[in-house]
This record gives sequence, C-alpha cells and structure tokens, in this order.
Amino acid sequence: MGSSGGGGGGSGDSTNTVRYASYIESKHQTFLNVSEAAGDTARSNNPFDGYTDLDFSAGFYGAGYALASFPSLYDMYGKFIAGLDVEALWVQILDSTQDNSAVSELVSAEAALLDERVEQTTLPRFKAGQRDINSVISSSFLVGQSVIETGLNHDVAKFSSSLRYKLIPVAAERWRTHLEWNKDVIRIYSTILQLVINTELATDDRNFDNAVKNELWPFTVLDFERANLGALQGAISGKSGAAGGSKSQRAIGGGFSGAAVGGQVGGPWGALIGGVLGVGASFLDGD
Repeated sequence: MGSSGGGGGGSGDSTNTVRYASYIESKHQTFLNVSEAAGDTARSNNPFDGYTDLDFSAGFYGAGYALASFPSLYDMYGKFIAGLDVEALWVQILDSTQDNSAVSELVSAEAALLDERVEQTTLPRFKAGQRDINSVISSSFLVGQSVIETGLNHDVAKFSSSLRYKLIPVAAERWRTHLEWNKDVIRIYSTILQLVINTELATDDRNFDNAVKNELWPFTVLDFERANLGALQGAISGKSGAAGGSKSQRAIGGGFSGAAVGGQVGGPWGALIGGVLGVGASFLDGD
C-alpha cells in the first residue's frame, strides 16, 4: 500500500491518496463487478415477495369464529367458581347418589328375596305351629302374621338405610371431584387463552417481520454491496441476514456468535457463557 500527498502555494491544503498493490486493486474491482451483478439479480428475486401471512384462527376457533365468539375468562370463572353454591351442590350430589334407579333396584331385589323367604319358610312354619295348638283361626294367628310382615318391612328399611349410609363416602368423593373439575375448567381455559394470545402475537410478529423484510430487501442488498465496496478498509461489520429481523431472531444469532467466540476462548464453559452474553447483548441492541 502506498500514499502520495501534495500541496499548493501557502494555503496549506493537501490531498492524500491511499493506493494498494495493483493486483489487489484489480481483484477488488473484479469482486465489485461480481457483487454488482449479484446485487442486481438479488434485487429482482426478492425471497419475501409474495409471502403469505400465517393465520391459525381456524385451527383454534373453527371457520368463521374469533376469540370474541367464546365466553370470557371472567364469565367462565363466574359460572364455575364464583357462582358455585357448595352446600347446594353437596345436597344435589348426595340425592343423586342415594336416590337413583340402581339403588331402587337393589332395595326392590332385597325386598323380593326377604318376601320370598317369608312366604316359603317363615309363614309355613308359623302356620304349622298354630295348627298344632289349634290357633289358626284365632286372633293370635292374625297378630303373629302381622308381626312377621312388620319384621319384613323393617328388614327392607334397614337394608335401604344401610345401603344409603354406605353411599355417603361415594357422594363425598363425587362432590370433591366436581369441585376439582370446576377448578380445572378455569385453569385449562386460562391456559388455552394464553396459548391463543401468545400464538396470535407470535404470528403477527412473524407476518409483520416478513412484510418489513420484503420492503427493506433492496436496502439489504445494497448494505451487502456497501460492505463489499469497503472490503479493502479492513475488518468492518457486515450483514448476516435480511433487514427487519425480530429480536428473537437476533437473539438466536447473537447466541450462536457469542458461543463461537466463547468456545474458542474457554472451551465448553466458555461457549455456554458466551452464548448467554450474546443473547443478552442482542436484546440490548436497538431496532
């Protein structure tokens, strides 16, 4: 590299010209010609032109629906939690557990078995005993038969009350499960809303980011050409992607570059630390 200078009169003005070896200048000129041709081609083949915006609304809500088409989180909380009367719910579940067709059928079946036992065993023995003492047509026979029937009804009532008593823990478990279900409905509904909102925000960011890249593509190519034009000036910052990259994309790029430098300095631990610092620095950079 050489330099030349000159001055005129007493003005003190001077001009400095920086020159490089002829073979370097020749290669640089060839490189700039190739860069210019590649830039023309790149500008006419915008990779972001015709980008179709992403839209996941139909996947979340169904065709023709939006988030406002469904109950709000406050409305769901009011229905499942705030407006829930736990005592009324307990009475409802206890009644439905103790008084249903299955319980009625069990009681009826037990009553039929007891009645059959009375008809086939108890009454025949009672009548035989009354005949032995010639009391079949006496009032004592009618009283004894009434006592047997009363005992039958008592046994049926005892079975029914015992069965219903044993179902109280079942009702309590159903009541607890119902309360947990109501709470889980709100929790899951809230999680779904968060997923929907985050997806919409990420989708809007992605669509807007590609729209910006599409508009800035000619300037992105020019920025690469600017870097090529100043290649002889030494190490300068160059482009590594299309203009308009989101912060998340810059964070990924910063993390990789930081990890590369850290890995050269301190091995795996240096790569880890460098990656973290690179991500942090990318978010500190302005847009």
